[in-house]
Amino acid sequence: MAMDLGDLAAFVSVAEAGGFREGARASGTSASGLSEAVRRLEARLGVRLFNRTTRSVAPTEAGARLLERLTPALGEVEAALDVVNGFRDRPAGTLRLNVPVSAARLVLPRIVPPFLAAYPDIRLDVVAEDSFVDVLAAGCDAGIRYDERLEQDMIAVPIGPRQQRFATAAAPAYLDRHGRPQHPGELLDHACIGGRFASGATIAWEFERDGEVVRVNPSGPLIVRVGAATDLAVDAAVAGVGIIALFEDWLQPHLDSGALEPVLEPWWQQFPGPFLYYPGRRYLPAPLRAFIDFIGRPHRSR
Repeated sequence: MAMDLGDLAAFVSVAEAGGFREGARASGTSASGLSEAVRRLEARLGVRLFNRTTRSVAPTEAGARLLERLTPALGEVEAALDVVNGFRDRPAGTLRLNVPVSAARLVLPRIVPPFLAAYPDIRLDVVAEDSFVDVLAAGCDAGIRYDERLEQDMIAVPIGPRQQRFATAAAPAYLDRHGRPQHPGELLDHACIGGRFASGATIAWEFERDGEVVRVNPSGPLIVRVGAATDLAVDAAVAGVGIIALFEDWLQPHLDSGALEPVLEPWWQQFPGPFLYYPGRRYLPAPLRAFIDFIGRPHRSR
């Protein structure tokens, strides 16, 4: 029974994403195109592959069995086709990365322009978010994460600065009015600009000096969603709303200009830089191999 490879791939996209719209976003196609491909496949097989309701799309038992066998098979097909790509003079194709907003702001700007200049036939698709989704389920080839967020059974290689710091800062005018704290515990008496994860959890601030670790749950007039509204928090700090805690590199332009003044700098906590992580497949897509090689060059590791 002859089957269209594109229809099979469409079925896998919908099944893995949990819906036609989600599958379309992950695969870069249209929801209507995926729906039509699945209809063709079901007609040829003579069996329903999905149970559809207004709220969900889930594989039937037949669909689940097909997905179980088809996913590794299509992976082998993709790998086989990518081997041919290796015979090209220049790697080509799309590389899709899932990264936190901080990496999109602080790490990728130094890497993306020279990488695209070196590999003009590669298209880079960057999805920036802070919900820490499964990169493979999201249809991405690789992701950028910090050490505590790395998933098991994935390969991780350093990308960007190898050491970073969380900085606390405030506008000089705010500190003139309210005083300059000398110990993290004094932040409880200050207006602090807080952050909240997508899960709803608020972020505690951690400080360290001479082996002493202090954890503070700040309070203040403003709380922002991590990543999506970080620039609002920075603007508010510059305007004198309160004290902000953020990546030092993010605040550095304002520290350099004097718009923000360091607060508790001897207590700023240092942590390892981010990693590019990806599944340990035998065959990696050529664009991903090229990206790994590019960031591994000595002048890119700093």
